[in-house]
Amino acid sequence: MCQGSVFKTVLLFALPVILANVLQLAYNAADLIVVSRYAGSNAMAAVGATASPTALMLNVFMGLSLGTSVLVSRAFGARDTEGMHKTVHTSILLAVLLGLFSCALGLVFARPLLIWMGTPEGSVLDGAVLYMRIIFVGVPASIVYNFGAAILRAIGDTKRPLYILAVTGLVNVLLNLFFVIVCDMDVAGVAIATVVANYLSAIAVLAALIRTDGAYRLNIRTLKIYKDVLKEILRIGVPAGLQASVFALANTVGQTAINSFGADTIKGATAGNNLENFANAAMNAFNQAVVTGVSQNYGAKNEKRINQYLTIPLLCSAISGAVLGGLCVLFAHPLLGIYITDSPGAIESGTTRLFFSALPYFLVGIMECINGTIRGLGYSTIPTITNLVGICGLRISWILFVLPKFHYEEVLFAAWPISWVFVLVCHLITLAIIKPRAMKKLREQA
Repeated sequence: MCQGSVFKTVLLFALPVILANVLQLAYNAADLIVVSRYAGSNAMAAVGATASPTALMLNVFMGLSLGTSVLVSRAFGARDTEGMHKTVHTSILLAVLLGLFSCALGLVFARPLLIWMGTPEGSVLDGAVLYMRIIFVGVPASIVYNFGAAILRAIGDTKRPLYILAVTGLVNVLLNLFFVIVCDMDVAGVAIATVVANYLSAIAVLAALIRTDGAYRLNIRTLKIYKDVLKEILRIGVPAGLQASVFALANTVGQTAINSFGADTIKGATAGNNLENFANAAMNAFNQAVVTGVSQNYGAKNEKRINQYLTIPLLCSAISGAVLGGLCVLFAHPLLGIYITDSPGAIESGTTRLFFSALPYFLVGIMECINGTIRGLGYSTIPTITNLVGICGLRISWILFVLPKFHYEEVLFAAWPISWVFVLVCHLITLAIIKPRAMKKLREQA
């Protein structure tokens, strides 16, 4: 990412990531579709009710992979072989330890967290607890895969994570069908299929790192936590993880509010959220291109290309978000009908959610690209504070103080775009202050 056409490089980087994201979402959608069609919509509601609390418990750990990505990208841009070796081995061992801790956390707190969120009692709650506990058995593998994929993408290799997801995702879908239809295992079946796929993904990404001849080659025998590298991973990654958890906390509170409207709204919101994620698949890829491109060129001390790696992916992200979000709204009923076959009320709830969240979703793409630039320049704490106030604080305040007075779905879902606009403005102000300082520091080092 330090030479050649920036636009071409961004596309070559982003397209495999988009495909990988879409594949991952397609396999997640297959979970919902299979369980809805063959185990009933209550089973689908049980699976959907776990998304926010699972993200809440995992995002801090997953966010640390951004620290790995930034450090590997900088070392790659600066041709720092030793730095890459230390970062790779620290990151993989850290991923294993975090995964084991996360697994224990999920097994213990699954039921209390779901009850606190007001998940409907009976089959929905029982199914959600079972699904969440099984999923957390696969969390160590999921975290290892995410750290390994972050390493590969940081050096510009976005194809191998795509190939891994293509194969393991197909295994996931086939196992879904087998466990649910043949073995009649409903939510447990789709959870076990996901866990198996997670471990296959982890094994594959580790094999890719072990078999490479590059400076990022992994040697299991020399796994070690290097304190200086760990400190930098935590400095960059913890704020990023906290930011992701802020989103998850806000979504968890939002899910609690959604639960208050009943099962139909839960089903509709779950399906709507799954469709929104397809729009996010493209935007997320361009955000990763921003982080990697800015970080590599910061390491290479190339100021001009840093500016280009902000503007070009940002435009691509905004356009893709606007187009895909608009299509979600335009074809809301037939798309939601893929997930929901027995509840017109749930389809209406899903349509309402899409109008308020998918249509302005391009704002998230712009917001995250600016956020990625700030982090790529080495400033990770300020965006976290902004998101804490704007996403978590504003959205939770809206749900606690506005929604009770106007208890309508439209009022609830309006909290999403309002919080995005606030955070976007704050990120723009932050970038205007931070970027000149970072460029001055870069010129002094050149």
